[in-house]
Amino acid sequence: MRHPDLEIDLLRAFVAVVDAGSFTAAADLVGRSQSAVSQKVLRLEEILQLRLFDRTSRSLRLTAQGERLLASARQMLEFNDRLVADLRSPLASGTLRLGISEDFIPQQLPRLLARFSRLYPAVHLELMTGLSCALLAAYDEGRLDAVIAKKDGTAQRGRVIWREQLVWMAAADQPLDLSGPLRLVMLPAPCTYRELMVSALGRNGRNWVAACTASSLMGVQAAVAGGLGVTVLGRCFLRDGLRILPEGPDWPALPQTEITVVGEDRAGDLVRPLVGFLTESLASGAGMPVAA
Repeated sequence: MRHPDLEIDLLRAFVAVVDAGSFTAAADLVGRSQSAVSQKVLRLEEILQLRLFDRTSRSLRLTAQGERLLASARQMLEFNDRLVADLRSPLASGTLRLGISEDFIPQQLPRLLARFSRLYPAVHLELMTGLSCALLAAYDEGRLDAVIAKKDGTAQRGRVIWREQLVWMAAADQPLDLSGPLRLVMLPAPCTYRELMVSALGRNGRNWVAACTASSLMGVQAAVAGGLGVTVLGRCFLRDGLRILPEGPDWPALPQTEITVVGEDRAGDLVRPLVGFLTESLASGAGMPVAA
C-alpha cells in the first residue's frame, strides 16, 4: 500500500504552531496569515487522517497523535534543511569568534544554534552574548570576528538582516498607576531603548522616573514582570508575566529595531553560512521575519 507524501511546508506550519503556542503567533513566525497557517495544519490532518490539536476558544493542545508526529516532524525538517545546505554550498570549516546581541531572537536562538551545529559540524563557534555596545567594542578591539547586534543609531555599519517592532511592556497582573510620573525600567546609558523611551515620553510631555536600571535584558524582563515599572523591548521578549501595552496617549508609537551583522568582510567564509542559515530559518518559520 502506497502512503501519501508529507509536504515539508505543512510540517513546518505544524511545528511553528507548537513552538509559538497558537495559530495567531505562528502566523507571525512564518510570515503568513492565520488562516493560511490553519489551512496548512488542516491539510496535514487530512493527509494523515488524524486530529493533531485539541482546540478550544481558550487553549490549544497537542493530541496524542500530534505528540507522536512532533519529534519526527522536527527530524524531517532538519534533514531537509541539512540536505539543502549541503547541496547549495561547500561545507564551511574553521573557528568563528561570534558575538550575538541579547536582542536577537532570544527564545529561538538556542534551538537555531543547535541546528546550525548539526548542519555545519566543522565550524567551531566561540560564542559571546551580551549587550550590543559591549559586543561592538569587543569587535573593534579584535576579540571577535563578527557580531550580530542592534544597529547603532549613530553608526552606519553592518548589514541589516532582521527587523522587529518595539513595544511598551508591563507586568501582566499588576495595574499601572498613571496619576504620577511613569516608573521606567532601563538599561544603562548609552542604550537605544532608553533613548527611545525618554524621547517618546518627552514628545508627549509625560514625566517619568527611573525605577530600576538593570545590566541585562533578562534583568529588565524580570524587573518589569515583578511590577517595578514599564519598559520598551522588542515584541519577541514577551513571555509569561508580561503584557504589551496598546499604543495611545500614554504609550506613544515606537519604531522598529534593526539587527545588523558586522564583520562579513573580515570572516566572510564562516559568517555567510551562519547568517544565511539564520535568515533562511527566520523566513521559513523558526523566528521573526527577515528584513527586506
